[in-house]
Amino acid sequence: MEPSYDPALTYEQNYADGPFGAFADSVVPAQAPRATTGEGDGASFAGVPVRSAFGIPAGPLLNSRYVAAAFAHGFDVCVYKTVRTRAHPCNPFPNVLAVHVYGDLTPERARRPLLADDRFEEPISISNSFGVPSRDPDVWQPDMAAAVAAAGTGGTAQVLVGSFQGTRGGGDAAFEADHVFAARLVAETGARVLEVNLSCPNEGVAALLCFDTARVQRILGAIKDEIGDLPLVVKLARFPDDAGLREFVTATAPFVAGYAAINTIPATLIDATGAPALPGREVSGVCGAAIRWAGLEMTRRLAALRSRLELSYEIVGVGGVTAVSDVLAYREAGADAVMSATGAMWNPHLAADLRAAPGRPARAHRAGVETPPAR
Repeated sequence: MEPSYDPALTYEQNYADGPFGAFADSVVPAQAPRATTGEGDGASFAGVPVRSAFGIPAGPLLNSRYVAAAFAHGFDVCVYKTVRTRAHPCNPFPNVLAVHVYGDLTPERARRPLLADDRFEEPISISNSFGVPSRDPDVWQPDMAAAVAAAGTGGTAQVLVGSFQGTRGGGDAAFEADHVFAARLVAETGARVLEVNLSCPNEGVAALLCFDTARVQRILGAIKDEIGDLPLVVKLARFPDDAGLREFVTATAPFVAGYAAINTIPATLIDATGAPALPGREVSGVCGAAIRWAGLEMTRRLAALRSRLELSYEIVGVGGVTAVSDVLAYREAGADAVMSATGAMWNPHLAADLRAAPGRPARAHRAGVETPPAR
């Protein structure tokens, strides 16, 4: 299918003219049959009632037009693309290329270059090389408010999640304060759930901010002081070891409603000649089918910690969700909600497919104990 984001166009062109493909259709499956997968029976996301705990994470939903289209197609939890407190440019074009992995993108495989080009094929994996671009708040605040208003059109229960991150500049204290300011700006839009992106490369002293537990603990405490009772979700990368993940969860769980994992896996991308596939940058985040294993692994590890530490956070499973079977696998692994980025970009009917699927996905109890799927 034609993707909702056109890889052959620049980010600016996609922002101005998208979405494309079926997401741009005027006739959408807004009146799809009620969920038969158990998703519609008392589902919620971070305490907000929703028709289904299935949606699209930060990335593919560039503005309110993309969000409204996603809601209309049955993606009931939609995350507005990560914003900043000031305008920030996109990385140079191209940003989305087909990445040919042929299997799981394990840490060992990611140490060797991967071929990337414009030949998109299944199972689909792509580069995610945008650099977290953002409009100025004068632009994105009213647009995010419009996205909030688009939730639930047609009487369905849906929720817009406002994603944000801090921007470096002015020293460590200013960097941490910028996260708080960003949270305040997002809260002003009326978003009912906030998500702080801690998994963007080169934003922390340990390469990824989510690996700097002490700093994150300070930032999250300050954010919660600012936003009060608004639920806060934290977007994570894959943690390489269980000890580090346990330390992070123990330190941050008092501040968060849930954890979303994973973001992308970085890898060196080359073209057929061996030259960098992306101009001016050798490494890009990779998402899609090749990282499914990592998202499922993090979901299981977070569920195990939730049970072991007797905590009550929610788990948002993200990574490589391209089919109904992937959604069910994440639910069985312990995810309370599941999101699809690459899969939803190429298959706008994925939410409708899930709603029409027979059976019920496993629901993880808040203590982390899984229930078997009904037969």
